[in-house]
Amino acid sequence: MSASRHLTHDRPRRAFRAIRAVFAASLVAVAAMTLPTGALAQSRIKDIADIEGVRDNLLVGYGLVVGLNGTGDSLNNAPFTEQSLVAMLERLGVNSRGSRLRTDNVAAVMVTANLPPFARQGSRVDVRVSAIGDASSLLGGTLLVTPLLGADGEIYSVAQGQVAVGGFSAQGQGASVTQGVPTVGRIASGAIVEREVTFAFDSLDQVTIALRNPDFTTAQRIASAVNAYMGGAIAKATDPASVRVQVPAQWQGDVAGLMTQIEQLRVQPDQVAKVVIDENSGIIVMGENVRIDTVAIAQGNLTIRITETPQVSQPGPFSQGQTAVVPRTNIQVDKGDDRKLAVLPKGVTLQELVDGLNMLGISPRDMISILQAIKAAGALQAEIEVM
Repeated sequence: MSASRHLTHDRPRRAFRAIRAVFAASLVAVAAMTLPTGALAQSRIKDIADIEGVRDNLLVGYGLVVGLNGTGDSLNNAPFTEQSLVAMLERLGVNSRGSRLRTDNVAAVMVTANLPPFARQGSRVDVRVSAIGDASSLLGGTLLVTPLLGADGEIYSVAQGQVAVGGFSAQGQGASVTQGVPTVGRIASGAIVEREVTFAFDSLDQVTIALRNPDFTTAQRIASAVNAYMGGAIAKATDPASVRVQVPAQWQGDVAGLMTQIEQLRVQPDQVAKVVIDENSGIIVMGENVRIDTVAIAQGNLTIRITETPQVSQPGPFSQGQTAVVPRTNIQVDKGDDRKLAVLPKGVTLQELVDGLNMLGISPRDMISILQAIKAAGALQAEIEVM
């Protein structure tokens, strides 16, 4: 009897615990939903800036691709290919000067590559091969040994290997088809680094963080984040594109470790209000901070459509008449009367601006002209960049 009574009194307690657990979970969910959106929009410093001095180096070279199945350069139209082929054969001990070469299995190409920062001797990099003659395809070709030079004229790597082409071309007497660009190929790990670009990074006493999108506010936020993390004023924004960081004494000789800590810090980037327009494709990209003053917008087009529907007139029986074509012309004029005048109030947001323009039934290309007109009227508080 007493055991039964104990179970009866314990049941409300368990129900209360369950309700309390559900209430606590609801509070956690509400707290997660009410987090400031700015914290979710923060970016790592490594995603918005580079370290000055840590950069790629561009390499370029001239070479020959051999083994093509009749898709190479025509030596009559590409004399540089013939000269390069003769010079290559002479280096290999074959004298072909004075003879008429008619091969179409060779193509002259330009070879390009990016030498990564701190690339060591013997490491490999990818190369890109592009035909410069009248070759129709590099499919199945092999790039011969090609030195790749830097901006200083020194050889930093040597490329060679099988060219991988993503496109193809086929044609017959009545039709042809081409997919991709068959005159451009790639060789994965096709170049071996022969010379290193020396850079004593760990011996630096100061490091400059270079912003990819220069902005005073963003540079100051980066400096503040670094100073707050390091506990001292070691960072300073010198201009909208640079933040100078003094290497503390405890990090001397371990600058790489210091930058590992700094590049993981998160800041909120800030940008000027900008509208980017590509008139060729009709693309419009507007930033979040775009604002406009009070302005009225109307858009209408005068369209005249002329349709010719000639009819054949048949003469009546025994009328001695002749069949004639009678012209019939239908002219329709659309003055755009269904277009309305829309008023956009001062300080509207990007979403309100787009909604207002969409209410007028405006196409993207017409929207480009309207945005430029609003800017000319001084009502668009943003920079317009035409690509």
